[in-house]
Amino acid sequence: MFETIAWTNDGVRMIDQRVLPGIESYIVCKAWQEVAEAIRNMTIRGAPAIGVAAAMGIALGVERSAAKDNDALEAEFNVICKEMAATRPTAVNLFWAIARMRALYEHINDRRLTEIRAALVAEAERVLEEDIAICKAIGKNGASVVPETGSVMTHCNAGALATGGYGTALGVIRAAIEGGRAMHVYSCETRPFLQGARLTVWELQQDGIPVTLITDNMAGHVLKSGKVGMIVVGADRIAANGDVANKIGTYSLAVLAKENGIPFYVAAPISTLDLTLASGDEIPIEQRSASEVTHVFGVQVAPAGIMVENPAFDVTPNRYVAGIITEHGVARPPYTESLKKLASQ
Repeated sequence: MFETIAWTNDGVRMIDQRVLPGIESYIVCKAWQEVAEAIRNMTIRGAPAIGVAAAMGIALGVERSAAKDNDALEAEFNVICKEMAATRPTAVNLFWAIARMRALYEHINDRRLTEIRAALVAEAERVLEEDIAICKAIGKNGASVVPETGSVMTHCNAGALATGGYGTALGVIRAAIEGGRAMHVYSCETRPFLQGARLTVWELQQDGIPVTLITDNMAGHVLKSGKVGMIVVGADRIAANGDVANKIGTYSLAVLAKENGIPFYVAAPISTLDLTLASGDEIPIEQRSASEVTHVFGVQVAPAGIMVENPAFDVTPNRYVAGIITEHGVARPPYTESLKKLASQ
């Protein structure tokens, strides 16, 4: 299995998801600014993986800071956290990781600089280790709701590439297979960045899991055929009422699932919950470059000057969600009660 992200003596090493599946290439970020740019330009993507990257970027910035005293280091630390928070607005794991690193820093900011640096590096490495363990727990909990028959459909990439390892939605699939379930997966291509076509299919091929790639506008036809017994996707932010922000196209898939009587599940860690938001209406939606829509792999496919809207995410209302699979268990409606209960464990 490839490593999505790792802490090394040279810097933060991560697989370059922009060039998959054609090239399996790794970059090493030697400065925190490079980590921030890797998050921004989607070298690394997926809510949990972004959280890990942010934690490591902060640790890298502190470790390599030229600050000579605590006040100077604190000023630099605040700048790093602010810039990390500005990279991508929707995935709440980013802000969760920054808050975790800040809480530790504020607890130890009066210690010697060497101690502060070592403690933040150790914390960032713990974030990665915990994320992998959390994904495996999500997989175990999710395997219990996978039907005995029928294929599973997924959208975007919520696998090892989107996390520290193992995956959330793909973690559910992996765990079901490990438990003896014969599995076939339908992967939606996920325009415009093609995470399903480039990343999910590649991951599943690496594991020898049978997978069929479909374009996004084929999903309704496939669901109506009766071949699919369940849909499972990841999430970038989940509001207190169970509304789910995930990659653009998820909402359409959830509506199609409801129409065809197919259970639609979301797999995500507790850190993806944002219980401060009453509903998905309050979730900020990232708008990305028009060129992602007008161009495919650098080739222009739309007329020059055309107006483009490119939201990276949409919000699926909770009424379409059969369950939210977390490391603490599976939340069911009413989500305002079940999510709060799971988050408090």
